[in-house]
Amino acid sequence: MGTGAGENATPIPLPDNTMKPDFQLIPELAKPVVRKAPLRDVGGRTTHLLIVLPAGEDWFDAPAREVLQAALRRRGLKPAELASKPVTLELPDGGLSAWLRLDDRHSVFHWQALLRQAMKPLLDEHPAELHIAVYGGDAFRARAARWAAYVAWVNGSPLPSWKGGKPVTPLGRIVLHGVAALDLRRERAMAEGNTLARRLTWLPPNLLTPAAYRARIRELARAEGWGLEEYDVRRLRRLKAGAFLAVARGSQHEDAAIVRLTQGKPARVAGKRIALVGKGICFDTGGHNLKPARYMHNMHDDMNGSAVALGLLLAATRLKIPVRLDVWLAIAQNHLSPEAYTQNEVVTALNGTTIEIVHTDAEGRMVLADTLTLAARAKPDVILDFATLTGSMGVALGERMSGVLANRAELAQQAMAAGDAVGERVVAFPVPEDYDEALESQIADVKQCTLEGEADHILAARFLNRFVDDRPWLHVDLSASRCKGGLGAVATDITGFGVAWGVEWLQHLRQGAS
Repeated sequence: MGTGAGENATPIPLPDNTMKPDFQLIPELAKPVVRKAPLRDVGGRTTHLLIVLPAGEDWFDAPAREVLQAALRRRGLKPAELASKPVTLELPDGGLSAWLRLDDRHSVFHWQALLRQAMKPLLDEHPAELHIAVYGGDAFRARAARWAAYVAWVNGSPLPSWKGGKPVTPLGRIVLHGVAALDLRRERAMAEGNTLARRLTWLPPNLLTPAAYRARIRELARAEGWGLEEYDVRRLRRLKAGAFLAVARGSQHEDAAIVRLTQGKPARVAGKRIALVGKGICFDTGGHNLKPARYMHNMHDDMNGSAVALGLLLAATRLKIPVRLDVWLAIAQNHLSPEAYTQNEVVTALNGTTIEIVHTDAEGRMVLADTLTLAARAKPDVILDFATLTGSMGVALGERMSGVLANRAELAQQAMAAGDAVGERVVAFPVPEDYDEALESQIADVKQCTLEGEADHILAARFLNRFVDDRPWLHVDLSASRCKGGLGAVATDITGFGVAWGVEWLQHLRQGAS
């Protein structure tokens, strides 16, 4: 059971990559302006306007309502139909407006999707300023304004691009009409965290190698005041982290590492201690069990779990959520090479468990095994991991929801409630012990996976559960990390799914539930 090059091996020099993306990982989001008075007159005041109305009212005191009523008559629509399909129309002064109704009986996800659809034609013109006018009762206006601001922030900052031509201008200002003294710190923090996760995931694999990723994390840590510790290949060899190192052997450059970030000084952080773990495979070829081109495309996304963990750490830092976060990122690549691990090897994980390798494309559970072990040794109250882990979760749920599995039933229930609250829907799957039978090995303590592929998301969870030292643990399999055409609040294919969910989940834990 080889562990790659010896202790005195010299890493192959990294290539000189001079292509640098011209963007900020954490963008300057649009400045919010909150105005108590409702918007009465749009003449000359705005070029881009979103009007949000409550459902169930036939008449409303909104500007240019006669223009809307005429447009609805022309299209053969009734005002109530704005609750299922927003309408875009030009105003008499040349401005562009979008109109929709939101129904309190509908889910947060439904609200976010409608707001995204309504804002898209407005934001497609890359305005410097977006006006949002909300009508109805006080509670409705406050709720609608919060989610509208979040959707505008998430979609108002473009993802990095290397296309020629004029750079796209981000949204600079959001003006909210009809609300007063509205605290939008939570929505802004979630949007910043989501944008960070999406921007990292969006980067092409030649710009986000493990070495480049670690350099970016160092920059973030310095900027945000996070503690940083790196377990590089040399250190992991000394620790005998054989599961992680088996995968890292495939990369020519010994740049893989487990990176630990801590939020502030322990003495200054009250509340529960939470370990966040993220899978950070910067590119996944499948190794010797090579993926076909169709399934290798977009495999730079396979570090999305680590990006979501970073985005959640950023949001929690901004909000000063009173929990202590230790973030563990498993950063590597899964490449095909003469040194890469192969089927039928037996490797020894950091906690002493011997693993029979069955399929080299099941690398995520290998790097997570040793990372979870390190996280568990710090004795957190709860461990939460994010990973684009199994294809079977995508088969089970598609790309519009993600799956959660836990070794405590209450954690799974809390996870689903958090998803409903913020529009990032999750489905809980059971993890019964009898599934361990499929992972029984004749030559090692456990098989890495099976070749049958049935219920692999459950088998992967049963495998990972061996490495959490029976601490409360929740696993998020990010089948919704990429959704064609966008999902919920987010208009890009890369969704950043998990950041808003994680903020809600952490704030719930803060209140004493665990």
